[in-house]
Amino acid sequence: MQNEILSRCQSFIKGQNVNFIDIRYEIVKETAIGFESQSIKDIGSNTTDGYVIRVLNNGGLGKVTVTKPEDVPWAIERAKEAAEVIASDISFADTPAVKDSVPLDLETDPRDVPLEEKVELTRKYNKIMLDMPEISSTTVNYREVFRKKYYVNSEGSEIYQELMTVSISGEAVATRGDLSQNIRVSIGGSTGMGKLYNRDDVFKHRAELVRQLLDAEPAKAGTYKVLLNNSMSGLFAHEAFGHFSEADGIENNKSLREQMTMGRKLGTEHISIVADSTIPGDLGFYKYDDEGVPVKKVTLLDKGVLTGRLHSRKTAANFNEPISGHTVAEDYRYAPIVRMGTLFVEPGEKTFDELLQQVENGLYICDAKGGQTTGGNFTFGAQYGYIIKDGKIGPMVRDLNMMGNLFTTLENIEAVSKDFTLSERGGCGKGQWNIKSAHGGPHMIVRDCVVGGV
Repeated sequence: MQNEILSRCQSFIKGQNVNFIDIRYEIVKETAIGFESQSIKDIGSNTTDGYVIRVLNNGGLGKVTVTKPEDVPWAIERAKEAAEVIASDISFADTPAVKDSVPLDLETDPRDVPLEEKVELTRKYNKIMLDMPEISSTTVNYREVFRKKYYVNSEGSEIYQELMTVSISGEAVATRGDLSQNIRVSIGGSTGMGKLYNRDDVFKHRAELVRQLLDAEPAKAGTYKVLLNNSMSGLFAHEAFGHFSEADGIENNKSLREQMTMGRKLGTEHISIVADSTIPGDLGFYKYDDEGVPVKKVTLLDKGVLTGRLHSRKTAANFNEPISGHTVAEDYRYAPIVRMGTLFVEPGEKTFDELLQQVENGLYICDAKGGQTTGGNFTFGAQYGYIIKDGKIGPMVRDLNMMGNLFTTLENIEAVSKDFTLSERGGCGKGQWNIKSAHGGPHMIVRDCVVGGV
């Protein structure tokens, strides 16, 4: 079947009189289970598929998506027309043709696990949190996404790749009188069901944390020396810095291209940021992107100096920089765009206790709670935090966020720890959703950080 589909896709592009054409065909199977407090609100699975056709001709790039194989010839003609209409000076960087097959390598294949077992596992984790005192409500969801991806192009590439992600995630709400607090929880990965078993302690710990938030005081707004935990340093790397490393976001922005010039020193020697989706078993792992390009490890920031960027074939040609294999689509409904996979701050040499001593007096900010960026400015929410006094962790605080400017913050990074974690569940909503966008890093000290509170 695999070879038949690749051959069928090749037959569609054979003899096309254009500079370049590729077809990506995807089959996506999703399984979802959802609990809201004690009730099951969602259960089921569905399978969908479709084709993405791209045509590059005379400097124009046309893109069309269809769901039926009989519509592919029509879609090719429409993509040709679109390429002619928007003809400009687009070109693609060269990359070798690839013929490869990348099957899954899983600990326990979720497809072999009965739906009833997945329901009971989700129910158990939901119940662990819901049974804790003062927990007023919960939302817990199981999600499994299995993708078969077939890619061919007119240069001779033929690639078959399988991807799987599974997760159990959600939220617990604790209430006391008029005060309510919430906290998020997530487990999962891309290696199968193994990451989901025997994780009771995670859900119990998260429920205990949100109960403690009921006793915490709101953080006081001000400027602090802060210690960011692994989740927060990863969020900073992804949201504040990472999107500026995606070449399609800055290629038509003259001022940003000038700010993000290779070799420019942007931060202190303590900060290095890497994009690496080649790590086997990591959530963001893949071998080929949706242009059939092998993914490469890219050091984006090396001891504060800009040294790399994430590219598509189009942007690599535009910038005259190395291609990196970071062009990914949400699924068969979309043409690919430049995306981060696994992106993280590299660890340093200091211990967590040494960082606490270096902060001396400040705030320990923990666990990302979303945020927003505008240009180089950002605001990131945190799920909880602690006062640091005399180099020791003190009382918990709640209702806090951190604000700043990317370039100023990079210059204010004082140290990073040697401990290191990556997120188990991904997600990035840059135009399309990317469930394999993971982030993480070590603990990190930032001086003169503006913290929002009361």
